Amino acid sequence: MSIQLINPDGVVSVSVHHQVSVATGSKIISLAGQVSWDENAQLIGKDDLATQSEQAYLNVARALDGAGATTDDITHVTVYVVGYNPETGKQVMEGRRRAADRLGVDFQHPGTFVGVTSLFHPDYLIEVQATAVVV
Repeated sequence: MSIQLINPDGVVSVSVHHQVSVATGSKIISLAGQVSWDENAQLIGKDDLATQSEQAYLNVARALDGAGATTDDITHVTVYVVGYNPETGKQVMEGRRRAADRLGVDFQHPGTFVGVTSLFHPDYLIEVQATAVVV
């Protein structure tokens, strides 16, 4: 594996992700932010943040697959959430868990949540951007 996920001594360890990823590889994959649309650009989960989160993470996995990578190759994600607060954070994590369960993977890579006022379309509530490294 080209990615090692760690929680170094002296850095707070949290249950939802690792604090550091160490990447060794020869190909860097940068994904555009993935939203909750299907392959026909149809919105999945209008007004349902958990469902939109699930679909966005499923789209991340599909995009990585198309580039010859897997979710194990992720080094970092940035998650943009409209109106982020503790409750919306729980909904995002629920959707991420559902996607992980469907895919049989573990999304424990480092990540950053960013609260925003809007995304490119008013019906989108979340956008997940990812970087991966493969050998």
